[in-house]
Amino acid sequence: MSAPLALVLVLSVLLTGAAHAAGPEMDPYKILGVTRSASQAEIKKVYKRLAKEWHPDKNKSPGAEDMFIKITKSYEILSSEDKRANYDRYGQTDDTQPYGGNSRYGQRQEGFYFDESFFNFPFNSKNHRDFADSKYTLHFNQYVNEVVPDSYKRPYLIKITSDWCFSCIHIEPVWKEVVQEMETLGVGIGVVDVGYERRLANHLGAHRTPSILGVINGKVTFFHYAVAKEHLRQFVEDLLPQRLVEWVTDKNDLQFLSSWHELNKPHVLLFDQVPVVPLLYKLTAFAYKDYLQFGYVDQGLTETADLQKQFNINTYAPTMLVFKENVEKPADIIQAKGMKKQIIDEFMSNNRFLLVPRLVNQKLFDELCPVKQFHRRRKYCVLLITGDEETFSFGNEAFLSFASTNSKEVVRFSYVYQRLQQPLCDIFMQNKDTVESPAQVVILERRNAAGKALFKQVTAWNGSEDDKQCLLEELERLQKDPSILVHDAMLPELNNEFASMFVIRWIYASYDYLTEVIDDILHNNWREMMPLLSLIFSALFILFGTVVVQAFSDSSEDKQAKPKAKDGTKSQNGSPGNGSASSRPPKKNFVEVTELTDITYMSNLVKLRPGHMNIVLVITDASKNILLSKYAKEVYSFTGSLTLHFSFLNIDKHGEWMDTLLEYAQDAMQIDEDDAGNRKMDYTGYVLALNGHKKYLCLFKPVYTGEDIDSKSSEDEGGASGGRSRPSSRDNHPPRRSKRSRSLSTLQIHHKLDRLALWMERLMEGTLPRYYIPTWPGLDKINPSK
Repeated sequence: MSAPLALVLVLSVLLTGAAHAAGPEMDPYKILGVTRSASQAEIKKVYKRLAKEWHPDKNKSPGAEDMFIKITKSYEILSSEDKRANYDRYGQTDDTQPYGGNSRYGQRQEGFYFDESFFNFPFNSKNHRDFADSKYTLHFNQYVNEVVPDSYKRPYLIKITSDWCFSCIHIEPVWKEVVQEMETLGVGIGVVDVGYERRLANHLGAHRTPSILGVINGKVTFFHYAVAKEHLRQFVEDLLPQRLVEWVTDKNDLQFLSSWHELNKPHVLLFDQVPVVPLLYKLTAFAYKDYLQFGYVDQGLTETADLQKQFNINTYAPTMLVFKENVEKPADIIQAKGMKKQIIDEFMSNNRFLLVPRLVNQKLFDELCPVKQFHRRRKYCVLLITGDEETFSFGNEAFLSFASTNSKEVVRFSYVYQRLQQPLCDIFMQNKDTVESPAQVVILERRNAAGKALFKQVTAWNGSEDDKQCLLEELERLQKDPSILVHDAMLPELNNEFASMFVIRWIYASYDYLTEVIDDILHNNWREMMPLLSLIFSALFILFGTVVVQAFSDSSEDKQAKPKAKDGTKSQNGSPGNGSASSRPPKKNFVEVTELTDITYMSNLVKLRPGHMNIVLVITDASKNILLSKYAKEVYSFTGSLTLHFSFLNIDKHGEWMDTLLEYAQDAMQIDEDDAGNRKMDYTGYVLALNGHKKYLCLFKPVYTGEDIDSKSSEDEGGASGGRSRPSSRDNHPPRRSKRSRSLSTLQIHHKLDRLALWMERLMEGTLPRYYIPTWPGLDKINPSK
């Protein structure tokens, strides 16, 4: 009797110990206070609230630090889809250790231990999943944000699998071999585990495992044939659009190469001895279809003998030629027996554009003439505004000849047809009144994505030697002094000259889509066809409903025709021009500017975060609207910086604070002795860059006499040049200074901030002088002066 009792006691002790061992383990759901079905947004919201509540710096209770660690660890588990699924399935808080015990010899499930070697199937555990699967595993957000956009440059081959899929084992050898080959060719690879990514599997329309599908141009296509290497390779090739590569022979070579002018693209020719176009070449053509036109020459055909002889092609290795404006001589050549994808990509990237491409759309303009970026070298565009008539052909050829001999890294040459891009050309051309303007050369530099650009008209261009010499001298001056670009303008968006080709592309896309639909119907894949059928029936229903509503509404429209006509005449007589104004809504370009007052003074200056600066414009009541409008335009391109804040200060209310601030700056840096002695200064148009943490300021001081409307302002970079110009005007006419300031016209006040954008660039580069002050003026100085 004692033996059984002892055994029961021993088991009780063991079970109690196990219960105590498992008891203290944390439950991330309970710690965060969320349900197991909570979304990522809910979990993140709860975590932020709890982290603020239990942060040791704010919560001084003894257990705050431990609780904060548990909250952080719980969020780390639940914010990761893999760790969360692992915990939900096995109760594990990390990738290797289960909750409540040592997993060195097995996994704990409901108080029992199992030796994993007994169930050692390759599909049993995520930890035992094949290396290729874990390397290419896709998640929903990754698919939407990365795979779909990238599928417009290369196709993707995706496998749908699961842990307990017996059929998946049989296709693994073939899948590994295909992945190894396709990845070297540039095909994207992905694996979706239905057990962990059910949402992505449903999004793709995959309802059984194993499944293989392809994604190209954002479109999903399923593989329906036996899983074999040849079938999968052909499936990838069939994913690519037709007519990517044109077959070129001795009969059509000149026609193919001469189409560079019409298509505005360089042309690539591949010479090889295989009777079919290599898959690597097709994939390259798909990746660079927007930049290059591709052709293939089969060296085994007798119809290509003249081409091989003309370009002296080596028959023992594949040869790739790039032709630009000169169809007789290739611009670049590459020849190798085993061409690798990296070599081909580099070759294509270096030859994406013609020597002098035509600006045919906004995308090409953005790539040829990129917006000036900070910390990068300047990029200039030399633009020829010309026509497509025969009278302009000599000047166009001369411009191409000049560009080919004067190519520089920071200068891009291009041309534009005035007839097709009239809004852009009207800004650059001076003679707008004439119907047919002569060709003109313009040098420009784009400053921001909103369309602002600096430019200078160089010369009227007819292709003479004098024109070439003049352009060459201007380019040499530009390298030394970028400020020669004296004009600025907001450029409109370019017209898409190839928009008419959209109909042809739509027909090709419709043909490919109908082919896919027929293929799906033949394979009876009804479950995957349901969304398409639903879309078709919905479209037919909407179309039928629209026709019926239109038929019944014709009578009512006839009755209302006369009253509407009367209303139309009234609107025309009452407010002419309003219709045209409303048809083009204004762009939503705005800058958030706050007023510096006693309420915002502490947060916007004194307690400004380290590394942040407040850019303050000094205005008066009279100049407020004019200067704020100009200020917003000048600083608009800098609003993307998270460390810059924009404010304005009314000098009529806070003149005493401004005087005190500049007195501090003069004591520290001696900005200007003349200005220091004059207590009554006109601060209108001044801009202060205030660093509240480090207690220094940078000063923009406009210099404007009011005598020349076209005169320019400049920034004060130490008080040397700027400080000397303004006192001379005050010394000559001291009694008339304030009166003249009040009588400045709107245009004159507007010009005070002409050079503010350049000053802001120097501020961002850190090249402006800094005037340190001992302390910011007190609150009594910021209160409105009485």
